[in-house]
Amino acid sequence: MDSVKRSAVTPSKSRLARTFAKVLHVQSVTGVSLDDGIKKTKSHEKIKKDLFRNTDEEHRARAATEAFLAKLFASISSIKAAYAQMQFSQSPYDGEGIQSADQIVVSELKKLSELKQSYIKKQLNETSPETTLLLSEIEEQKSLLKTYEITSKKLDSEHKLKDSEITFLEEKLAEANRENRSLEKKLNSSGQLAIPDGIKLSDLRPSHFITYFRQTLKSIRTFVRLLISEMESADWDLEAAASSIKPGISFWKPNHKCFAFESFVCKEMFDGFNRPNFSRLHEDDKNRRLFFDCFLELKSVRPRDYLAWKPKSLFASFCRRKYLKLMHPKMEASFFSNLNLRNSISSGELPETPFFSAYSEMAKRVWLLHCLALSFDPEISIFQVSKGSRFSEVYMESLSDEAFGAMETDPRVAFTVVPGFRIGKTILQCQVYLC
Repeated sequence: MDSVKRSAVTPSKSRLARTFAKVLHVQSVTGVSLDDGIKKTKSHEKIKKDLFRNTDEEHRARAATEAFLAKLFASISSIKAAYAQMQFSQSPYDGEGIQSADQIVVSELKKLSELKQSYIKKQLNETSPETTLLLSEIEEQKSLLKTYEITSKKLDSEHKLKDSEITFLEEKLAEANRENRSLEKKLNSSGQLAIPDGIKLSDLRPSHFITYFRQTLKSIRTFVRLLISEMESADWDLEAAASSIKPGISFWKPNHKCFAFESFVCKEMFDGFNRPNFSRLHEDDKNRRLFFDCFLELKSVRPRDYLAWKPKSLFASFCRRKYLKLMHPKMEASFFSNLNLRNSISSGELPETPFFSAYSEMAKRVWLLHCLALSFDPEISIFQVSKGSRFSEVYMESLSDEAFGAMETDPRVAFTVVPGFRIGKTILQCQVYLC
């Protein structure tokens, strides 16, 4: 029995002994005792506490610096807003606004001075830097918003001022237009031109021709507008019609298509301009006095009255011939659903229609311009510019200034709209469309 008990206790004691032996062996090898481990654990905890303490101090210093900068920017924004308010209050003058802005500027400058002293003395401590940072940012945003509001008010004020200037200029333009119309009526009353009735052949000047040319061009454009109106009433495709006259031309604006129709009318009406009576007569038939007398005779008479008075005159022949060439039968049938106007003109009758009245007025002006040109010595010659020519300010006037800003190279002539004239050493520019 005793032997059994001994055998049960002995192994446990031997295992415990072996464990103490291992511990003692480790201590002898490493030189570290249990007391040393406890001491080292305590010193590690102290280091951790020191690190945490340093980190908190750095965090507080960084927060204080951010709060300081936030106050600095908020103060600068307030000064900018106050300065903007001061400028805005000067025109129109607002004494209270200027005084209020001045007080804000002075107050913010004092704050900046205090911040400067705090920075020099390194006294940036804040009891609650997070709150200071937030409040400063809010103050800065308020100042920025105020600056934007003042700028918006200033722009609105400038906009109203520009509107008032535009209204004033529009009134002046309307007044100038009324005066121009009044002067034009005086010049053109009873069909009179800017050439006095008692003028002599030797008194003719280039200015007389230029003045009458402008009136002639005005009558041409009146007829072109009526022609386009008839096309629209007949449901014509104006773009296709313009392309058939000037193929391959890209117009800068949709309403520039009218230049194609104006070019067509001018080409037909001025064809043969330098030939006496627009016909192939001999050079000996050029009689300055004869053409000048013809000019004086017709200039004060309505076209219809003159055609009724002299139905077989050279002007009547010119008027019929140009109409039949200008107005194609299909065009006329499309406009009026018949060819009655064409048949009447061919037979020598005088139709009483707005269309024929506009045409006959234009024909009269072109005919008289022709007579006036052949009255000069040397006679006035007509010219036009071919497609692709380089633009010249001496000989040309552009009707499409958009080409100058859009083209990298010098713009070229797409087509001549209105011909030009040489009056001795004077050049009356032709009007061209550029591409």
